Amino acid sequence: MPTLIPGGSFLISTIKPEDCFFPEDFTAEHKQIAQTTADFATNEILPASDAIEAKDFAVTRRLIHEAAALGLTAIDIPEEYGGLEMDKAASAIVAENISRQGSFSVAFSANTGIGTLPIVWYGTPEQKQKYLPKLADGTYIGAYALSESSSGSDAVNANTRAVLSTDGQTYTLNGEKMWITNGGFADIFTVFAKCLVPEGKDAGKERLTAFLIEKGTPGFTPGKEEHKLGIRGSSTCPLILTDCKVPATNLLGEVGKGHHIAFNILNVGRYKLGNAAIGGAKTAFNSGLRYAKERKAFGKSISEFGLIQEKLADMATALFATEALCYRTVGLIDRALAEVEKNDTREIQRRIEEYAVECSIVKVHASEMLDMVVDENLQIFGGYGFVEDYPAERAYRDSRVNRIFEGTNEINRLIITGWLMKSAMSGKLALMPAIQSIMDEVMSGPVAKEDREGPLAAEYDLLASAKKIILFTAGAATQRYMQKMADEQEVMGALADMILELYAMESAILRADKGWSKNETSTPIAMARLYADKAFSTIELRARKVVAAAAEGDMARTQFAILRRLAKHDTIDTIALRRQIAQHLIKVGKYAL
Repeated sequence: MPTLIPGGSFLISTIKPEDCFFPEDFTAEHKQIAQTTADFATNEILPASDAIEAKDFAVTRRLIHEAAALGLTAIDIPEEYGGLEMDKAASAIVAENISRQGSFSVAFSANTGIGTLPIVWYGTPEQKQKYLPKLADGTYIGAYALSESSSGSDAVNANTRAVLSTDGQTYTLNGEKMWITNGGFADIFTVFAKCLVPEGKDAGKERLTAFLIEKGTPGFTPGKEEHKLGIRGSSTCPLILTDCKVPATNLLGEVGKGHHIAFNILNVGRYKLGNAAIGGAKTAFNSGLRYAKERKAFGKSISEFGLIQEKLADMATALFATEALCYRTVGLIDRALAEVEKNDTREIQRRIEEYAVECSIVKVHASEMLDMVVDENLQIFGGYGFVEDYPAERAYRDSRVNRIFEGTNEINRLIITGWLMKSAMSGKLALMPAIQSIMDEVMSGPVAKEDREGPLAAEYDLLASAKKIILFTAGAATQRYMQKMADEQEVMGALADMILELYAMESAILRADKGWSKNETSTPIAMARLYADKAFSTIELRARKVVAAAAEGDMARTQFAILRRLAKHDTIDTIALRRQIAQHLIKVGKYAL
C-alpha cells in the first residue's frame, strides 16, 4: 500500500512522480466512464442547449434521469442504497466530462455532489434508505441550502432559525435562503438553520444545524428565479421558510454540528468544481482552436499568427497544469480512503478534510484558469465572440460564477494560508522547523544546488528555490505579524498565491516527468517548462509584496537581498516554447497530448 502523503506537505517534502495520480494513470474503467459521459454530453445534452437555457426544467430533469440510467448519478452512493460506490477519481471524471453545457453541468453537479453527499455521510439508515435510492436513479433531484443574503461566505452566522417543539416531535423553521442551485425544481433539500443546542459544552447556545426538507412541505416555498449573468439555464432562487414544520426525524446529523456538514461537503464541492472547470476549458479551447484554423486573415489562417499561437499555448499550458493538480488531489484523497471501511463515514470525512488546503487550491486555480481560457477564446473569435450566435459568448458568461461558487476565491485564499498556519502552530505539519531551517540557511550564505539530470533539471531547481522563497517569506511575515497575521488579509492572500502556484508548478513538472519520454521535443515537457517559468515569476513577485509590507529599513534591504539570491535563475526562450506547444496542438486539432 502506498505511503499516505499528509495534506499540505508538498511545501516541505520532496514529492516523486510515482507518488502522484494524473490522467495518464486512468484505469480502463476510468476511461470507459469518461467516454460514456462525454458521449452522453455530446449526443444528449448539447442538442438540448436551447431548451436548457430557456429554463425548461422538465428537460433538465429528463436528462438527469437519463444520466442516472447510465449510472452517472450513483457513483458516490453506497451499493446498498442503489449506488455504484466508486472511487473519487471516477466521480471527478464524470464532473469533467458532463460539463460541456454549463447550465446543465451546474444542475447535475449540485445534485450529485452537495445535494446527495450530506445524506450519504450524515444520514441515518432510515434517511439513507428513504432518499438515496431515489437520488441514485434520478427520481429525486437534490439541493443544498446554506447561503443567505447576509451570510454568503460567513455561512455559520445564518439568520434562519429552527425551534424544537415542546413534545420534541417537530422543528419549526423560519428564514430565507438565497442563491440555491436547483431550488426551483429539486425534491429534497439540505437546509441549514441556527438551533439551540440542548446539551454538551454548547448547551443553550445557537449553533448551525442541518435538516432534510422535502419539496411541498407546508411553509417551504421556492422564490422567483434569479436572472443571472451566466448559467442562465440552471435554477437559482431563494427558499422562503415560514413556520415550516419539519419532523424531528429529518434532523441531519447532530444539533449544533451543521458546520461540520457544511465544510466537509464544500471540500468535495471544491475539487469537483475544479474538474468541471477543466471540462469547460477543454470545450472552449477546442472551439477556439477550430475557429483559429478556419478563420482567414491577410491571406492565411489566423492560427499561423504568432500572437494567436501565444494564446493557444498559454491556454493549453494552464489546462495541463490544472489537470495535473486536480487529479493529483483526487489521487491523494483516493489513496487516503483506500483502507477505510466503506461505512465509516466519520473517518472518510476526516481523511478528506486532511486535504482541505489542496481542495481550496484546486477551486481557486481551476476557476481562474477557466476564466483565462474563455477570455482568450472570445478574443480569438474577435467580433464574432461577442455575439450570441457563437459559443464563445456563453462560455465567457458561464465561467464567471465559478470564482464565487463553493466559497469565493478570496475566502479560499484565506483558507489556504490559514489552514497551513494552524497546522504549523499545532505541530501537525512541520512548517515551523522547515521555516527555521531556511532562515538558518539563508543567513549562512549560498548553498550549492543539487546535481540533476534530464530535460526538467532546471525546473526541479526552480521548484526547490520556490519552496525556499515561500518558507522564507512566510517566516518574515510571521516574525512581523505573529498572532495577528490573520488580520493581514493582503499578506495572507499573497502567500496563498505563492502556495497555489507552487502546487501547480510542482504538479505540472511531476506530470511531465512521469508520463512522457524525457526529451526536449515532448510537448508536456515544454508545457511544464513554460508553466514553471510563469509560476516562479508569480511567486517572486508575491514574495516581494509580502516583504515590502512586513519589513522596513535595513531589515527590508537584507530580506530583499536574500530574495534576489533565492530567485536567481537562468532565463528560457518562452517564445520558442509557446510556438512548439501551439504548433503541436494546431496539428492535432484539439487539446490532446
